[in-house]
Amino acid sequence: MRQQQRERNSQADGIIEGRNAVIEALRAGTAMDKIYLAKGETDATLGHIASTARKQGIVVVEADRRKLDAMSVTHSHQGVIAVAAVREYASVEDILQAARDKGEAPLMVVCDELSDPHNLGAVIRTAEAAGAHGVIIPKRRSAGLTAIVAKTSAGAVSYLPVARVANLTALLKQLKQEGLWVFGTAADGTTSLYQADFKGPAAIVIGSEGDGMSRLVREQCDFLVSIPMRGQVNSLNASAAAAVVLYEAVRQRS
Repeated sequence: MRQQQRERNSQADGIIEGRNAVIEALRAGTAMDKIYLAKGETDATLGHIASTARKQGIVVVEADRRKLDAMSVTHSHQGVIAVAAVREYASVEDILQAARDKGEAPLMVVCDELSDPHNLGAVIRTAEAAGAHGVIIPKRRSAGLTAIVAKTSAGAVSYLPVARVANLTALLKQLKQEGLWVFGTAADGTTSLYQADFKGPAAIVIGSEGDGMSRLVREQCDFLVSIPMRGQVNSLNASAAAAVVLYEAVRQRS
């Protein structure tokens, strides 16, 4: 009875454990965020899972057994755990098309390696509420569309397209070719938030929780925007920073 309850909890959280369960999920075309495989294993079945997943564009991560044991709910992961995505990822073109369909200048949020699913969920929730056309995340070193993100977004993942790309630097170059201005958020930014012009096509880049934007992403920004800080603390949580910048964009576009 207790084992069945654990398995139900696991499924509710989007965790798929064990070789047969993961193989069946791949065969069924289940949307997945990542597959974690035991590091150093040369087992043929795990090799088959890895190659099948990569062909489907799913991120495969090698992890030591302690990590797998910590993730496991059923305690019978057999060296493989898949994390299901709550919905299919969109493409960047889907997001641009959503703006065209509404007759609006594109407004999107690019998350540079946000690893905390609660932060990503909060960003998606705010972006949807602010009328942004989509959110873009990197394939690696980022939280994905997991059950925790969905819960934190308060259902916003059902309405807002989220795209996942292999290379954020290449993405930003593409967006600039599409006519978007790229605004990076940075404490040392030379453009004050209230001097930035968000009325045109815009991509707002939010850096990671600890390190902010990576160097290569930062170099692709047209403007580095700073949020005025009047207190003793000199930075905001990533999702709070996203909310402040997005709602300045809303104010300007109203």
